[in-house]
Amino acid sequence: MDIDVSALKGLVREKGLSLDLVVESIEQALLVAYRSTASAAERARVELDRKTGHVVVYATEVDEEGVTVREYDDTPTGFGRIAATTAKQVLLNRLREAEGDVTLVEFTGREGDLVSGVVQQGTNPRMIRVDIGKIEANLPPEEQVPGESYVHGTRLKCIVTAVKKGFKGPQITVSRTHPNLVKQLFALEGPEIADGTVTINAIAREAGHRTKIAVQSTVPGVNAKG
Repeated sequence: MDIDVSALKGLVREKGLSLDLVVESIEQALLVAYRSTASAAERARVELDRKTGHVVVYATEVDEEGVTVREYDDTPTGFGRIAATTAKQVLLNRLREAEGDVTLVEFTGREGDLVSGVVQQGTNPRMIRVDIGKIEANLPPEEQVPGESYVHGTRLKCIVTAVKKGFKGPQITVSRTHPNLVKQLFALEGPEIADGTVTINAIAREAGHRTKIAVQSTVPGVNAKG
């Protein structure tokens, strides 16, 4: 049985993946598939030829003392379809992992940054999902503003509070209650804050109720409260 290795190499090269890692993952996945067959040998390995794409399952025969006597081709009949499907799934998984790594690197160190996003429907109504571009971030209950509506499609701005690698890829947590949200929004809307003419010294915020801000002018003649 054969896998289209030319197409595999092309996609791996295009996405910047390691061919060796992808091939090893395919071989491991195919070995698991082989072991699920009724007549699978106790000892076996899968070999994917990187030049031809030919896949062979080699079973190992051992003597009574456990010494290898020989290897023989034990590729099951009809295993080609399984190989093609497995190779595709492994490649998709590797692509998702690679994209996740890129996203993780992009957001690492961005805790405290302001991001824009769109509310998405999720399976848990209390854990709001926010599409912030390449990934959906979590807006947990404790970071939500009491009384604020999070309807699907609503656009909002949040503060990134945590970035970590999870079991299924990068996990990013955002907040609508973080004190820096007000500061960042003022800097976004007020050029005097953005250029440092006016500085925000302190923020006291009760999310959903009131916010008090202490400001100071760094330029004589500029009224900070104006």
